Amino acid sequence: MIRDADSVLIVVAVAASGPLLAAAMGRLSKELIVPIVVFEIVLGALIGPHGLKFAHLDDTLNVLSTLGLAMLFFFAGYEIDLAVVRGRPLTLAVVGWLISLVLAYSFAGVLAAAGLVISGVLTGSALCTTAIGTILPVLRDNDQLGGRFGPAMLAAGAVGELGPILIVTLVLTTTSNRVSQGLLLGAFVVLTVLAAIASSMSVKRWWAFIARSMETSGQLPVRLTVLFLAALVVLADHLGLDIILGAFAAGMIVRGVLQDREDVEALNSKLEALGFGFLIPFFFIESGMKLDLSALTGGFDGIEKVPLFLLAFLVVRGLPALLLYRRDLNRSDRIGLGLFSATELPIVVAITSLGVQEHEMRATTAVALVTAAVLSVLIFPTVAMAIRARGARAQAATAGSP
Repeated sequence: MIRDADSVLIVVAVAASGPLLAAAMGRLSKELIVPIVVFEIVLGALIGPHGLKFAHLDDTLNVLSTLGLAMLFFFAGYEIDLAVVRGRPLTLAVVGWLISLVLAYSFAGVLAAAGLVISGVLTGSALCTTAIGTILPVLRDNDQLGGRFGPAMLAAGAVGELGPILIVTLVLTTTSNRVSQGLLLGAFVVLTVLAAIASSMSVKRWWAFIARSMETSGQLPVRLTVLFLAALVVLADHLGLDIILGAFAAGMIVRGVLQDREDVEALNSKLEALGFGFLIPFFFIESGMKLDLSALTGGFDGIEKVPLFLLAFLVVRGLPALLLYRRDLNRSDRIGLGLFSATELPIVVAITSLGVQEHEMRATTAVALVTAAVLSVLIFPTVAMAIRARGARAQAATAGSP
């Protein structure tokens, strides 16, 4: 019999092996970029109750996974730098995502009408997301954020994460009606703004004292950040909203409050160590453990949906980029933006987990969506960077010709 402690140890071992596998993949092929979360989900499915049964789902893993989910969406909000994306990039991102929303719900509505999915809203919400938090390290490491392309990509990714979070908050939480949900969301926004103002005033007054503990065992900046994250997550939960909204809002506020402070890079490093080095892997590994990959073999409800969803990601998120950015980006950059925007994973995992839990999504649909999202992370960024590199070389050759 596998004990809870044994399961936690095995999951920690899997988390430690993810970066090693990613590094090994990088040595085999410098062109193929595989984010670590892909290995975490795949290995989770391998060791889980539907795989080799090395580990089982228990309360301890569930708590750690929930903390990891909160940290993941904290960083999603933390990556939004309004000073960089405001203006035309943000406007185009909002318009593009609204177009994506129409396309996603139209496609999901057809699937729901055909009886292939239970909830067209949930399926459509999963189709119109963007995994900016997952691919941002890839973008940075490969110099993909320069020029006009960088702000356009950051804005598209930010809106592609925030929009679906708001929809899930209004659709999937509590049993109250939509008017009540809207009022609760409004109350959360007001309280969050007040918290942001109070935090900004406090940090401005006490930052010198807070920063001095950065390199001590007290680690006050880290503890205060975690406290603020927990407070907004609990506030969202008490209002009957989804905790990912509270986590996302906490990230946005902390980013805004600390943006111009000294020593903030040191704090960033510590937060990333806590999140990506410890808590977040639990969420992705447990999500993999919940996947019943055998469900993919059960007819059209299974594996045949995977390429369908993968194509839907491309159309829903890629088409707006090709249409809206003709004045702002060249052709190769527009295609690259579309492919990066169509890369989906974390919010798909969150939406499918919530959908199955609330009996609004079949397990086969959830597995197909997550599998398609994993493939999007594997394929789209690599193709996007290759197309942008080829476009840059062609442009340089044209500029250098007499």
